[in-house]
Amino acid sequence: MDIRTSLLSLAISETSSDKGGYGSLYKGVLQRGEVHVAVKMLGNSNCNGEEFINEVATICKIHHVNVVRLIWFCSKNNIKALIYEFMSQGSLDKYIFSSEKSFSWEKLNEIALGIARGLNCLHQGCDMQIVHFDIKPHNILLDNNFGPKVADFGFAKLFPRDDSFMPLSAMRETIGYIAPEMVSRSIGVISSKSDV
Repeated sequence: MDIRTSLLSLAISETSSDKGGYGSLYKGVLQRGEVHVAVKMLGNSNCNGEEFINEVATICKIHHVNVVRLIWFCSKNNIKALIYEFMSQGSLDKYIFSSEKSFSWEKLNEIALGIARGLNCLHQGCDMQIVHFDIKPHNILLDNNFGPKVADFGFAKLFPRDDSFMPLSAMRETIGYIAPEMVSRSIGVISSKSDV
């Protein structure tokens, strides 16, 4: 699915809501204000082509309540953009690292179970195993009811479902959230369990 760049420019609001390593995230509106979206505009670094293709190829295969939904993508001229459903409550890190905002233990349990269901879908619910390789609070988005959705598939890789071992070259995670086996093979093998 591809949209015209003119539609893309209509979707983006004036202000950027977040600036990441690969580009900017904007809040936008499609279809006469009826559909709120998040527009991830990728910058012009060398790795963006690969990240863009990874994200589109990966997320197009997934349809699950706990995985953020890709609505459209655009790859024309020098414009690369991913258009996702808008998650009104932002990312989980805003809540777990805040002294002002917090959840009850019951809600935290619901969020943890939702994340686990999303990961299970990635690891077991598709024709290929999808290993996210960057699970962290910033990549868990929350909907209106604080339901969690796994997001940001730029580092994700597809593997045959029967593979329990993944090559070390697949290693691409955020420092601080990286699984120990990603650093040293003596600890264990890299697999979908590395997301957990």
